[in-house]
Amino acid sequence: MPCGRQESGAAPARYVVGVDVGSTVVKCHVYDRAAAVRGSSCRPVESLYPRPGWVELEPELLWSQFVAVVKEAVQAAGLHMRQIAGLGISTQRGTFITWHKRTGKPFHNFISWQDLRSAELVNSWNKSLLLKVIHVIFTVLHFLTGNDRYLAPSFLTFSTQQTSMKLSWVFKNMYEAEEAAKKNYCCFGTVDTWLLYRLTKGSVYATDYSNASATGVFEPFTKCWNPTLCNLLSIPMSIYPPVKDTSFNFGSADSEIFGVPIPIMAVVADQQSAMFGECCFDPGDVKLTMGTGGFWDVNTGEHLFASRRGLYPLIGWKIGEEVVYLTEGCMSDIGTAIKWAQDINLFTNVDETEKMARSIVDSQGVCFVPGFQVSVNDPYLCASFMGLKPSTTRNHLVRAILESVAFRYWKHFMECIMLNATKYSFKETNGFMISL
Repeated sequence: MPCGRQESGAAPARYVVGVDVGSTVVKCHVYDRAAAVRGSSCRPVESLYPRPGWVELEPELLWSQFVAVVKEAVQAAGLHMRQIAGLGISTQRGTFITWHKRTGKPFHNFISWQDLRSAELVNSWNKSLLLKVIHVIFTVLHFLTGNDRYLAPSFLTFSTQQTSMKLSWVFKNMYEAEEAAKKNYCCFGTVDTWLLYRLTKGSVYATDYSNASATGVFEPFTKCWNPTLCNLLSIPMSIYPPVKDTSFNFGSADSEIFGVPIPIMAVVADQQSAMFGECCFDPGDVKLTMGTGGFWDVNTGEHLFASRRGLYPLIGWKIGEEVVYLTEGCMSDIGTAIKWAQDINLFTNVDETEKMARSIVDSQGVCFVPGFQVSVNDPYLCASFMGLKPSTTRNHLVRAILESVAFRYWKHFMECIMLNATKYSFKETNGFMISL
């Protein structure tokens, strides 16, 4: 029987809509009861670059794209909005906005996770005496207690990817946001929080544990916004939304948006969503995704591990009483590097890169040093090629770019599996899933 029809007396066919708001595209799929995709739509995310190093998203444009892909996907599936049982939202992490609690007016555009405006602030903090004192204090506490909760602060290093530093920049540079926060009228939200707020016309202000833990302001061990860090960076605690389970009834989209109210049943950060979608449910499962950036995540089960090697502890998801933790390594410029190579006409279509790379024996000593996005250790790092020769061709350049991805993933593999960040050995690792 065709989906969307029903026999006499049978329950109506129901479908689920999933939307992924990424750094490059906004995608929507409509799924039936067998989890088959019945309709899809996607639109490109348009980034703004108002100054060198600044990366922003226009909130109204992102909102209109979100609504459009949902409507287009449902239409492509040949369905009516009444047949949609629920909506789930996956979003890019670290991209945030602040707005006025009463008027709903944003104080600025979305500031992307790729944005570098906090580079000077990051550099200043990482060289500060205060941070060195913090390292010593927490190193002693970790030595005395053996508690991993004190391990992460003992080697805390700020980076421009962290929401915390860019949020500190906002309150140092945007008077309206600062004044609103003093009067308890300032709201902070990552992309999921803003979409929930808009979908419910301001009646729901919330985020979930996966998104909160990726901001760098949320303490995964205590599952609370971190007051110590906020005091350190002069960020008011009043701005943060309540944190809910990943699978949770967040209310319904206002009927004026889609014609009928649609229940919002889950919000989740994109990398944790990919982990769940690849069925990496057991401790030791490893997930590798390659998009705008590259992310390697290890399921550490009910145990949250800190690392001295630049790996980041996260909450994967919280569903009821179950809390699953992850340890993550990331590379922020895989898709960025490929797109740049395409933009300067090294190739026309991405599909050409495999043939170009295989057409030569090796890269002829040419190495690509990625750096389109900021490094944790050096916010001023720039991308570059090394080993160029008169005989270097486009094929050598493309191969060097592709090899840089493989080299970095091997580095993260060794960190995730062999170091004590995960407490797993090769034998205890169940396998890994790769998503493109």
